[in-house]
Amino acid sequence: MIKCFIGIGAACGLVLGTSFAEVKMEAGAGTLKFTGGVGPGKGKHVVLLAGDEEYRSEEAMPLMARILAKQHGFDTTVLFSADENGTINPNASANLMGADTLGSADALVMSLRFRKYDDATMEKFKAVVDRGVPMVTLRTSTHIFNFPKDSKWAEWSWNHASGGFGRTVFGETWISHWGVHKKEATRGVVEPGQENNPLLNGVTGTFGDTDVYEAAPPQDATVLLRGLVLKGMDPKDEPADYKKKTKGGKMQKVNEPAMPVAWSREVKNDAGKTNKVVTATMGSATDLVDEDLRRLVVNGVFWGLGMDVPEKADVSVSGEFVPTKYGFNAYKKGLKTVDFAK
Repeated sequence: MIKCFIGIGAACGLVLGTSFAEVKMEAGAGTLKFTGGVGPGKGKHVVLLAGDEEYRSEEAMPLMARILAKQHGFDTTVLFSADENGTINPNASANLMGADTLGSADALVMSLRFRKYDDATMEKFKAVVDRGVPMVTLRTSTHIFNFPKDSKWAEWSWNHASGGFGRTVFGETWISHWGVHKKEATRGVVEPGQENNPLLNGVTGTFGDTDVYEAAPPQDATVLLRGLVLKGMDPKDEPADYKKKTKGGKMQKVNEPAMPVAWSREVKNDAGKTNKVVTATMGSATDLVDEDLRRLVVNGVFWGLGMDVPEKADVSVSGEFVPTKYGFNAYKKGLKTVDFAK
């Protein structure tokens, strides 16, 4: 039986005493499946993709998978970047374990960075996108793919002239750290006029210990949250007030205007279907200690699937969630999927 998620040493975490009926879990080689309990998501399958070298998606995606299954009834499957023997390895950027599972996905939740999957995996990924499935994307997913210029997938790469899949579908690619990395945290504030947007049901603001990314989503995006760069790493810190130059060469105060950190889009794909997309440049495992950010992810799944978004989705965590502090090669070595659910 699953009692709690692993705590792997971090400066932040949460412990909630809420008791939930357990859900069935199956740990495979680089895959982790939860059978949904009672809830409106029953009969729907959400596939969560973990694969980034820095922000501990291998911890964040199991957390969200369990919440979606236990509190909302979705069947969920986490697919990890892993070695062939199933050992979790965020640096295995060419591997996505269990990629066949994409074929049954009704929705995707992603936390990926600079992936370079083989052609067979990319064809499966393209097929699920072409079906028009909704997608919720976190943090480094704006720069999801990194292929060489001679690759058949070069147009999907983050540094393509188009901005790649990140820019054309999610709404942005990698630009820069707008706040100072590891020194200036993010306070997400609701965009004026979006207070009644169902994607923000139960979301009054967010806090994350990651910094704000520079971002300029296209005109068709609906900005949901803007990220105030704080003077430090404490939620109570005041907003920063220095000036900085954007990629476009404009000098501005760092919070005037604040950068978008969450937005939604509806994008017609090459197959003629429409993908509903929610993108957040927050979303490290440590960021997801924040209840409202977890709720935005859950809301995004409901909205994307055309379901009624709960007024205040239950995103409680059973047991202990103590995420590892972000950083390159800071992941816990030698773990298998079962280690994320014991």
